[in-house]
Amino acid sequence: MAATMTWVVSQCDRVIADGGINNIHWRCNATETANGTDYEATSYGTCGLTYDASSSDFIAYDSVTQENCLTWIYANGVDKDAIEAALQADIDLQITPTEGYGTPWS
Repeated sequence: MAATMTWVVSQCDRVIADGGINNIHWRCNATETANGTDYEATSYGTCGLTYDASSSDFIAYDSVTQENCLTWIYANGVDKDAIEAALQADIDLQITPTEGYGTPWS
């Protein structure tokens, strides 16, 4: 089974004078249920952006959507596939651990 991945933008930093977004805080949450147990893994990061407020495709802060932000972070170094693969690997290890811990005595 594969985990469900949910990408969220939790904050956008902007330049107030022109409404340009210069930093996006993002999170990817992975969830999966296996054998009646819920498993979760999360990755969080930021992505710095440069923009040209005079460009014809400039979108000011008040008009930006979460989808715009996700498109921008993927285009600026956030490797969506690698992050989702790492989160899936994390959940797979939670479901089927390869290492244990504790003490061998009671």
